[in-house]
Amino acid sequence: MAILRFRIYWEEDDQTYRDIELMANQTFMDFHHAIVKAFEFDGKHPASFYESNEKWTRGREFNSEVLVNKKDAPALSMIKTPVSALVSLPDQKFIYVYDPVKKWTFMAELTGVSKEETPRRVYPFLLRKEGIAPAQYGIKGVSLDKIMEIEEKYDLGAEEMAEGFGSEGEEGTESIVEDLGGGIE
Repeated sequence: MAILRFRIYWEEDDQTYRDIELMANQTFMDFHHAIVKAFEFDGKHPASFYESNEKWTRGREFNSEVLVNKKDAPALSMIKTPVSALVSLPDQKFIYVYDPVKKWTFMAELTGVSKEETPRRVYPFLLRKEGIAPAQYGIKGVSLDKIMEIEEKYDLGAEEMAEGFGSEGEEGTESIVEDLGGGIE
């Protein structure tokens, strides 16, 4: 069975991406779960895929909350639609939006098709991770202890904090003003 390889970029930072492989018969719902897992989101929110063109314009929608495909419906079902049914170009593109409130947006681009699956690999398969995934809630990857350690390392003394400035460079400023012609009138 054919294997489809997609690169999924985070809209805010194209250096943050994941490469995911899917079997040709796997659905957009399988793809959705793979993206959520790859970017370490909790999977508790609805999501949509949109067909896209070269300019990343949104086309037909496939939604996680739609259970059956109906003719002329505003969105089709991720559960019922295999990804391969919509792959018509060698660089097919989709836009993926997770959580309609926060609107986490990702660009998915087909980067390769393989004729054979890799033995003992469970698909969908996360092939590569680049960059730190965005934090779905709050700050990611920095513990409170680490923040306190950084604060202590760069802590200014109490007297410097009172004025907001250090005393560096304050000596001799009068002589500079005199050298420039006696001051400002």
